[in-house]
Amino acid sequence: MTNKERILNTVEFKKTDRAPIAFYFGPWEETLDAWKKQGYQDGDYDKCGIDAGFEIVNVNLGYLPKFAFKVLEDRGDTAIIIDEMGVTQEILKGKSMIPRYISYPVKTPEDWLELKKRLDPNDPKRFPDNWNELVGYYNSTDKVVQLGSYPYGLFGTLRDMMGVENLCMNFYDQPELVQDMMDYLTDFWITIYQKVVKQVKVDAIHIWEDMSGKNGSLISPAMVREFMVPNYKKIATFAQAHGIKMIALDTDGDCDQLIPLFLESGINTIMPFEVIAGNDIHDYRAKYPNLVIMGGINKLEIAKGKEAIDKELERIRPMFKKGGYMPALDHLIHPDISWPDFQYFVKRLKEVAIEESES
Repeated sequence: MTNKERILNTVEFKKTDRAPIAFYFGPWEETLDAWKKQGYQDGDYDKCGIDAGFEIVNVNLGYLPKFAFKVLEDRGDTAIIIDEMGVTQEILKGKSMIPRYISYPVKTPEDWLELKKRLDPNDPKRFPDNWNELVGYYNSTDKVVQLGSYPYGLFGTLRDMMGVENLCMNFYDQPELVQDMMDYLTDFWITIYQKVVKQVKVDAIHIWEDMSGKNGSLISPAMVREFMVPNYKKIATFAQAHGIKMIALDTDGDCDQLIPLFLESGINTIMPFEVIAGNDIHDYRAKYPNLVIMGGINKLEIAKGKEAIDKELERIRPMFKKGGYMPALDHLIHPDISWPDFQYFVKRLKEVAIEESES
């Protein structure tokens, strides 16, 4: 069975030769730096037994033009910068750490009107110069061809435009602005998607939200229903019209409150089910038998060595019999996971997947 068949059959709860081993989240830069000291060479990640996975269509879904990157102040170990998203922040030099955010491009309706000038869906520069060559590749690859990726979603993109705290407050303080932004972005992306599907057979749409924390959703389910569900349904209607089988949504934290709304909207796949946030994929399978689950393997346990890896894989083993499961770590590959242990994890995970498909 091919990579594409395996993933799409899993999404439709159809029979496969085994579960896909197609991780959506790769290693941190710090992880690769650590691995290179352990014998890793460039390209080894793709050779360690992972399936081909996903191919994201190379089309610009964000600002055009981007904001100019500026260093406003050099403070030695840190710097105050404006990034390409127009966000002013203090960063720690040379480290992939969460910055200290200072200000965002949208504070008022007037700011949003100005920002819209960078969000013209009909700008021909959204497609790369080698687009015709890419079309041939996308239509022949065994990878699952995907529209959308980080950092594009409704809550997700608005948090980059306003800031998380400001966005949460603006659901109350400026609801018309929030609604207009979400409605516009949905139509903006679908307009671009329409151009893509005229030439490319697309298999999946990805929506990045990150709208949950350890204690649940950052906004109420009622707000999700009012502001977001109608737009998700627009995306799902588009997907159905073009034979796109997979609509995946990425949100960290505890997303239990939101899953019924996502399913109602036509979203069929959720990731990554962080274990540290209290997510138990066995409970989710029991509660939501039609949900495609991707992730749920505790990255912290995989960092503890072979014995812990075997134990963690035994914990998730029953999921393979229930269908609709794509096993993967519950987020990016942490630097504490050694390269030898990661290789062992992939090898054993594939063995377990095969064992469960044959039993």
